[in-house]
Amino acid sequence: MDNLDLPQKILISVKKAGLKTLPSVLCLSKPDLERATGLSPREVNILVQVISEAAYQTPVTTVLNIKREKCNASMIVQKLSLGCPHLDAFLQGGILSQGITEIAGESASGKTQLCIQLCLTVQCPKSMGGLEGGAVYICTEDAFPSKRLNQMIQMFNHKVGSEMASKLKLGDHIYVEHISESDQLWHCITKRIPILLSRGLIKLVVIDSIAAIFRCEYDSNEVAQRAKHIQSVGAKLNWLSLQHDVPVVCVNQVTANMKRSSNVFEPSVLPALGLTWANFVKVRLMISRTNYRLNVDMQSDSENRRPELNPTESVVRCMEVIFSPHLPNNKCYFVVEKTGVVGLT
Repeated sequence: MDNLDLPQKILISVKKAGLKTLPSVLCLSKPDLERATGLSPREVNILVQVISEAAYQTPVTTVLNIKREKCNASMIVQKLSLGCPHLDAFLQGGILSQGITEIAGESASGKTQLCIQLCLTVQCPKSMGGLEGGAVYICTEDAFPSKRLNQMIQMFNHKVGSEMASKLKLGDHIYVEHISESDQLWHCITKRIPILLSRGLIKLVVIDSIAAIFRCEYDSNEVAQRAKHIQSVGAKLNWLSLQHDVPVVCVNQVTANMKRSSNVFEPSVLPALGLTWANFVKVRLMISRTNYRLNVDMQSDSENRRPELNPTESVVRCMEVIFSPHLPNNKCYFVVEKTGVVGLT
């Protein structure tokens, strides 16, 4: 009390009343303080104001400052390169490091190829679009395509150079897990992955695919239970991504659009698991095969590729942004080559 900027008369009156702490003064109403101390209403107002300013330590801020702080925080979200300048430009830098990015599409559309390439680029330095960490690849359908991974590693090493390749050791930092049941998936994302994240060993989590677990394990009369488990997994993956600032990429299957009308603009297929899962997805990308194929004469010129109708060459794929907080609804095209996934201009 002695260090407060109060007139001497007020200090003496407060001490005589036995009010030795700040809370003891603030707990009394102004009329009670007048009776206890014998001070005038004006003097009591001065006492309450000085005591309140001394007790309140939190700095005053405005709604505008809070909004600016959140905007500044969102501006430092990292992005993971897809390993192709054309695809990175289409996604305005790459995959967001916060939130779930879904890659949906039919079989053989190139979803797994994109995920494997992300597992390589994530290990690169930040100056090359990477996050300087390993990756966890959770397989729920087929066996992990290790042969294709080794092929892409060789091509990737050739692209970055022998010196950089010897430093990265790409094959040593991809942790593969095969899972077939929802209980195993839950144990993996709640027990095993957090250990790798806390040690800084991984900077990317891939689940290929999220739909396989929930489409086969539950009967038609277990819809509510399945929805509850999907919500738990989605919430946990989002928490891991935000807590450790790492991208989570989930491959999703598609299902026929039974509500499709005669409108040709409506999609014939939709991502599986419905709104229950979609509510947890931050960015949804749809991958599909087109009827176009890449002309063999253009494969040597990666800067001027365009899809041409040629049934004997590489199938041209389409990547479409379905929804995203920072990307417009747009499309781009790419092919899957021996070197990996390559965007077309």
